[in-house]
Amino acid sequence: MNDLTSISTLNPVYPLSIAPMMDRTDRHYRYFMRQITRRTLLYTEMVTTAAILHGDHEKLLGFSPEEKPLVLQLGGDNPDHLATCAKIAEDWGYDQVNLNVGCPSDRVQNGNFGACLMAQPELVAKAVEALQKAVNIPVTVKHRIGIDEQDKYEDMADFVRIVSDAGCQQFTVHARKAWLQGLSPKENRTIPPLRYEEVYRLKQEFPHLFIEINGGFKTLAEVKQQLQFVDAVMIGRAAYDHPYLFATADQEIYGEKTPPLTRREVIESMYPYIKYWLQNGIRLNSITRHLLELFAGQTGTKAWKRYISENAHLPGAGVEVLQQALEKVLG
Repeated sequence: MNDLTSISTLNPVYPLSIAPMMDRTDRHYRYFMRQITRRTLLYTEMVTTAAILHGDHEKLLGFSPEEKPLVLQLGGDNPDHLATCAKIAEDWGYDQVNLNVGCPSDRVQNGNFGACLMAQPELVAKAVEALQKAVNIPVTVKHRIGIDEQDKYEDMADFVRIVSDAGCQQFTVHARKAWLQGLSPKENRTIPPLRYEEVYRLKQEFPHLFIEINGGFKTLAEVKQQLQFVDAVMIGRAAYDHPYLFATADQEIYGEKTPPLTRREVIESMYPYIKYWLQNGIRLNSITRHLLELFAGQTGTKAWKRYISENAHLPGAGVEVLQQALEKVLG
């Protein structure tokens, strides 16, 4: 939409991304999605600073080069800890780091991070300053339009102003408020109404910032419509429930000329990757659980899902399970 040349640290610009989703956007899902779209920006699941500081980096941060461009989403509230983790992420080769200021779960609130940080913009600003000093890759923030009773547009605008003054240039806005008490994380993804107009207003009043909108989008047609008002669109649940909707994303959003892979070609392109991980002790269903919705909306999708679900967990299961499942759905 707007001229983004002033956003110098965000180069290249990604007008489409897939949201970080707990228990979903692990490395196997991301590799699968890379067979469908090469250009869409991908995110990890949220990883806490405590996990990175005290845990297994390969297990928490490892990824295949094919997954890039890739963003690590961090959860935490200690600026020094966040800075240390961001430097680790940069050393591992991540393209951006993103601070989670949107998750409303009780566990996250108890750690004083996620959506509750919207009530502490000065702390988020300090975290952004520390992150920016630690790394040369872009530092971004994902947040809600509001929390609890702090849900007026002016509250969000104040948050963005304070955090952007600390150096953050990119904000991903989930266009729903979060109720920190009384609603579960799942309910917070659906019950509070979507308020897209407030995100559009944010872009109008902060034209120098890169504003990405998130919440409820299910088609590329909707993405293209939103790009008239904001700089980028993030898709969450639809990316998991209907992954093949991204089949033409590289062409429609990024202007690529290469034709997309068919669903069969997507699965066949996964075989070497799956064989590698099977040889390294991973069970087949750890990967195939992400592939179940590839044929969503297509004739035969039930047979596809049933065959994989009944066989991928069995000892010794290999790519032949997918080969046989393909025959059931495609013949």
